[in-house]
Amino acid sequence: MENNRRGFLRKVGAIGAGAALVSANPIISIAEEISDHSIDTLIESEFTISILQTTDVHCQVHPHDELFWENEQSVFRKTGGYAHLATYLKKEKKRNPDTFIIDTGDMFQGSELSVKTSGKAMVPVLNELGYDLYLPGNWEVIYYKKAMQTLLGSLNAPKVCANMYHDLGDGKKGELIFQPYHIWNVKGVKIGFIGYTDPLVPLRQSPSYSKGIIYTKPEENLAHYVDVLRNQEQCAYVLMLSHLGLSQQIHIANLPECEGVDYILGGDTHERVRKPIQCKYAKVVEPGAFGSFVGKLDLRIKDGKVVQDDYSLVEIDSTKYKADKSISRLIAENEVPFEDDINTIAGYSTIPLYRYFVIENTIDTLILDALKWKIKEADIVLSNGFRFCPPNVTVDSTGNIPITNGYIFDMLPVDSVVRTGSVSGKQIADWLEKELHNVFAKDASQRFGGWVIKFKGMTISFNAFADPGKRVKEVAIGGKPLDYGKNYRICACERDGDPLDMLCRMRGVFDASNTPFTLHSVLKEYLKLNSPVTPEPPLSAKVLDAPQKLLTQVTGVNYQFR
Repeated sequence: MENNRRGFLRKVGAIGAGAALVSANPIISIAEEISDHSIDTLIESEFTISILQTTDVHCQVHPHDELFWENEQSVFRKTGGYAHLATYLKKEKKRNPDTFIIDTGDMFQGSELSVKTSGKAMVPVLNELGYDLYLPGNWEVIYYKKAMQTLLGSLNAPKVCANMYHDLGDGKKGELIFQPYHIWNVKGVKIGFIGYTDPLVPLRQSPSYSKGIIYTKPEENLAHYVDVLRNQEQCAYVLMLSHLGLSQQIHIANLPECEGVDYILGGDTHERVRKPIQCKYAKVVEPGAFGSFVGKLDLRIKDGKVVQDDYSLVEIDSTKYKADKSISRLIAENEVPFEDDINTIAGYSTIPLYRYFVIENTIDTLILDALKWKIKEADIVLSNGFRFCPPNVTVDSTGNIPITNGYIFDMLPVDSVVRTGSVSGKQIADWLEKELHNVFAKDASQRFGGWVIKFKGMTISFNAFADPGKRVKEVAIGGKPLDYGKNYRICACERDGDPLDMLCRMRGVFDASNTPFTLHSVLKEYLKLNSPVTPEPPLSAKVLDAPQKLLTQVTGVNYQFR
């Protein structure tokens, strides 16, 4: 069929070049040669295309322990690894050549290898994997704007993002940094992709990372680009690639601006959507993190239209999909200069390390234990509600779980300086309400970034789903009720670009100063002197109206993390 079409076009071209030499009815004679079929039938009448999505891999190039929630308990299996992912992708591409592979962000941050090479080690691996399209995530700015442009520009496939603009100064937007949309034309059928990343990057990440970039909300131009794809480009199907987080993606899918979008292929919050969430205007999915899963969307095409969609979440079981040799070789070559340090054991844990629960986790408990041990004068130590870092449950010959230098980078890719300061009890109370609203706001558009902030030295009880400003029920510091008029010493990490009077998004901190320590140096010293550690979550934050082991902040839809 395709050969006939190309031959038809060549003959028409020849007619145009020498029309005086042909008969009066050249088009008719050529058309007869194509068995009297109309030109419309050159589009194959019925076939399936496949769209495969990864997201939030966070540079986890090797197979790793992964947590699953089964029968109300944690279960761990080995998943992921780029070489194993490559085997799955190649298998799918061979099964159906009409396969399109995308990644929706956080490709360059999350491991020691990525940090030591400023993300460059990921480029040849991603290119070898054969992606067809990319969306920048919230952490693509980790090495600042110019490096982000260079890294993404080094990838062979196109990049889309319709809400990242060059900052011309004084709040003036320049051109888009990336093209806003991409069209995949397969057998005469157009599939449109439009991309949006998190507009809150300047607040969620260190402000210096995204200097020179202006972000806008998707609602500002989504309807415009949907109109372009649907009515101007005549796309049969429109997909929104998104790195906004599942709550925000559900919010967008219920807005009128989203009319005309068929699917939102999301990322950012590491949620595992196994059954598409049907919203008012679009279906929403998100395929987990760390290369442990691939989201697979099959579209059945008939007579140029999508007549059926089937979605599944595929687990990349590293025992099922053997390592691809070319990817393994690339990873090994890039790791050689750093592998000794990556594999150096800094200490041990007696219990599994993970970061999947919204309220408390063993990884964050380990970080807080180390900070409180080192900064003894602090009344409260704080750790952000990060999501990245795969679990670590595999014991070695000691019978304990080794914590390597590489795993410290997995837990904390940014080795921030430890900062201390003082705040009033009233500031703490207001800040807690704000942070809990960021996580549990009823209006999904008001949910902000990660999970509940982590702390040690303070205990609270709260209602997650109470009205704003009324969630916190009790607060105690050092075993005594919070005193609004008293000043307390706090400790957290410095964020590049934050003013000196800000700590962990808490403004108005006074007597603030940086210590000579970094998070990594504190952890290594603590582990060296205290291993093996047992960082059991201490119930510092007790939720009164939800499970203590809550696995998602998403509510109001048919979805469970597992």
